[in-house]
Amino acid sequence: MKALVFHGPGQTAWQDVPDPSIKDAADAIVRIDAVTICGTDLHIIKGDVPEVTPGRVLGHEAVGTVVETGGDVRTVRPGDRVLISCISSCGRCRFCREGHYGQCRGGGGWVLGHTIDGTQAEYVRVPFADLSVHPLPSAVDSHDAVLLADIFPTSYEVGVLNGNVRPGDTVVVVGAGPIGLAVIATAGLYSPGRIVAVDLADSRLAAARVLGADATASATEEPEQLVADLTDGLGADVVIEAVGVPEAFEMCTRMVRPCGRVANVGVHGKPATLHLEDLWIKDITITTGLVDTYSTPMLLRMMAAGRLPASALVTHRFELGQMEEAYDVFARAGDTGALKVVLGSPRHDVVAEAAQREVERT
Repeated sequence: MKALVFHGPGQTAWQDVPDPSIKDAADAIVRIDAVTICGTDLHIIKGDVPEVTPGRVLGHEAVGTVVETGGDVRTVRPGDRVLISCISSCGRCRFCREGHYGQCRGGGGWVLGHTIDGTQAEYVRVPFADLSVHPLPSAVDSHDAVLLADIFPTSYEVGVLNGNVRPGDTVVVVGAGPIGLAVIATAGLYSPGRIVAVDLADSRLAAARVLGADATASATEEPEQLVADLTDGLGADVVIEAVGVPEAFEMCTRMVRPCGRVANVGVHGKPATLHLEDLWIKDITITTGLVDTYSTPMLLRMMAAGRLPASALVTHRFELGQMEEAYDVFARAGDTGALKVVLGSPRHDVVAEAAQREVERT
């Protein structure tokens, strides 16, 4: 099969690799129908995630069709269309029993595209399939559902819930990329008083306004002063870091009010300074986290009901074989305006329209 393989910092190739096979009775083999690229993949290629070794197939988000299952798999069978979670869960270790699936010590956690071969391929082996894939209702399009593999549960759990967003809060989201935009969309579920988005790119700030931001600020134009003006000098109740660079994190700690919350979502490849000389007296709470994906079933129900604006985040679509082109577009988001890129077969509605046109011709 073809897959996107990491060969060391700055080096990847779309190349032939062996087909995956069942290694454990809890495995499933899934044919990829839709897959996307994550900012974390870019961090891997930069060399920020040293656990990813050369030869690894990248990717941890996908929708596909089950083609084979191990003998212990009970919840899905060949032919089922499924969402592949970015987090795999053994279901037995201490952390899985507590719902902290991202910290699984039984062979799960974030393994796809990290410590085992991932989803940016024609087929993928998914461990612990009963707990790591979700059957999809027919009403949910694959190109929308793939956003539930990572960015929506990450934004909701690590950003909104860890940040304890509450009605009436002033919420600042630093970084209006795909994660930050999903934070804005899901923070709106809790009726905050206002949401402020901060980013360098005008196109992303425009997208933030569409998804629910009440105010926007360029990161180069004194966003801290804007937040101070909006809060009578108090600071934001919740500040969510969705970039993954030291300057963004340190900005967040300057914008939060006393007794406020800073939720870090971004993947950091370099140290950030924690200014305890200023923060020790402010009673702030700082949280970090890897997504656990316990919210995925709920988010899937919301998507099926039309309550999640997933399609608004997808700006570019490619065939699976255009993986290298898709990476180039996603990596140059400042020039291309890319938010999420989705690769795979045509959307269901496109297929239906083509079929209808064929009927009309005949």
